[in-house]
Amino acid sequence: MTTTLTVDAGITLYADTAGAHGSPVLLLHGIGSAAASFARQLPALARDHRAAAWDAPGYARSDDPAPPYRLDDFADAAAAVLTAHAPPPSHVVGVSWGGVVATRLALRHPRLVRSLVLVGSTRGSGRDPGAAEAMLGRGRELAALGAHRFAHARAPRLLSPSAPAPAVAAVRDLMADSVRLPGYAEAAASMAETDHTEALPTLRVPTLVLVGEHDQVTGVEESQRIHRLVPGSGFAVIPGAGHLANQERPDLFLDLLRGFLADVDARHDPAAAGRTPRPDPSPGPGGTADGARHDKERTWTSG
Repeated sequence: MTTTLTVDAGITLYADTAGAHGSPVLLLHGIGSAAASFARQLPALARDHRAAAWDAPGYARSDDPAPPYRLDDFADAAAAVLTAHAPPPSHVVGVSWGGVVATRLALRHPRLVRSLVLVGSTRGSGRDPGAAEAMLGRGRELAALGAHRFAHARAPRLLSPSAPAPAVAAVRDLMADSVRLPGYAEAAASMAETDHTEALPTLRVPTLVLVGEHDQVTGVEESQRIHRLVPGSGFAVIPGAGHLANQERPDLFLDLLRGFLADVDARHDPAAAGRTPRPDPSPGPGGTADGARHDKERTWTSG
């Protein structure tokens, strides 16, 4: 089902929604993607949740924002979608840049957020001048190449080196159909000026940090840093996946996600959840999600 919402400044946003019962879940895509990147997760989440995946302002079906449009603006727009979709608090799942938006949403509107799931995310590119400049260059690159050539150049890096050609093509085609100016440039600028390093320890919401084993974009080390900064957060490496772990290993990603959400719901309101927390899939060495033994960095509670 597709829903629309007009937020401040008259921007109409589109979201794909599924599910009529259970706790709400808001899914925030990465900087080069759209709601369709969660196509494998949305129907499955609908069994136990009211799920929504947005097209961010300036992406795919949603209206373009008027520059300047920065991280607070994206976070406030996400908050508007969240509250319009279902009564908060909501689980918020963010992939890459979507995780940065999710983090800012939790910092600005903590009462709206039930839990955070940060997938291949980052503290923001503002923590390093070189990274910030590279991020600002993304908008110029999109302007120079156009969406299709831009997507063709970037898509292979978003999955693991062993990803099959059809998977790479699906990521490339979604990016080509979703990104444009000014939205992408505003998203890149929002990343370039953001550094959540000092803010992450102030988060007081259940948080799960996930990252693909072969993430070449933000990397495992950055996700580990986020995990260690967020009090009580969980951490898992998804084996065989690159940056877009939810698209490359959708079944394992979904299993981890649903287990975490069920655990949080059972703690938040056991009667409403109607079930006890699911057991952890055993992380293997280094906190990987499928393995035979536990590590200090457990799947969704730090040891």
